[in-house]
Amino acid sequence: MSLQGIFDSHAHYFDRRFETETEGGADGILRSVMPEPVRWIINVGTNPETSRQAVRQAAAWQGMYAAVGIHPEDCHFCDGSALEELRDLLGNAESRREQKIVAIGEIGLDYHADCFGDRPLDRAREMTFFEAQIKMAEELDLPVIIHNRESTGDCFETILRHPDLRGVMHSYSGSPEMARELVRRGWYLSFSGTLTFRNAPRIREAAKAVPRDRFLIETDCPYLAPHPKRGTLNHSGNLVYLLDAVAELWNCSPQEAADQTAENAKRLFGVS
Repeated sequence: MSLQGIFDSHAHYFDRRFETETEGGADGILRSVMPEPVRWIINVGTNPETSRQAVRQAAAWQGMYAAVGIHPEDCHFCDGSALEELRDLLGNAESRREQKIVAIGEIGLDYHADCFGDRPLDRAREMTFFEAQIKMAEELDLPVIIHNRESTGDCFETILRHPDLRGVMHSYSGSPEMARELVRRGWYLSFSGTLTFRNAPRIREAAKAVPRDRFLIETDCPYLAPHPKRGTLNHSGNLVYLLDAVAELWNCSPQEAADQTAENAKRLFGVS
């Protein structure tokens, strides 16, 4: 029996790779995977412009919702007005419902590279944007979608300073110990195609530490395609491979894994 009711908790369907690497672009892929096997998608912005694109795409697809935010890499190319643009886009509760905005993201810290294009890594700048967006989430009572790449200490300390903050650590790659502590504090953890990689035993160990009711799945498409599609353009339909890995981890059927992870994502993002 084919899977149904899959929830992709993190995708970027505005990414130009869809238009350049696949016939029919993002719309062609979405027509092939929605409403089944993929029933819900969170389309996640990375700066004010892509956040607006995420909102426009969500309006066009039943089952797609938008997250809006400024990624730590993108913040190096934004000035202070970007935060004002983001706050305007978030609007009020009624406008967020109309625009299907359900979270602030993708936000966080990224210390992986020494520079982004021609911009040197600026940790202080990243923290300024991170804290500002956390405050918006607290003000508006929205969950956050957090990006953490080689910045675990600062990222975790920031979360500790905001005990009422809620959300998900996206494409989790940290330790089992930190996973347990995040869960204890009410957080969700999301796993991408990296869970299926043969050279990623640490990620599987972390996944084992996450209770089923705090576990999300994602593509991060067009990136991080799972095995056996690794290295190709990723899309939400490839979650069937990730669900096989989750089912093996949980000793259940892939459909049971799909149902549980969808229920978790609906709870976090307030999606019915």
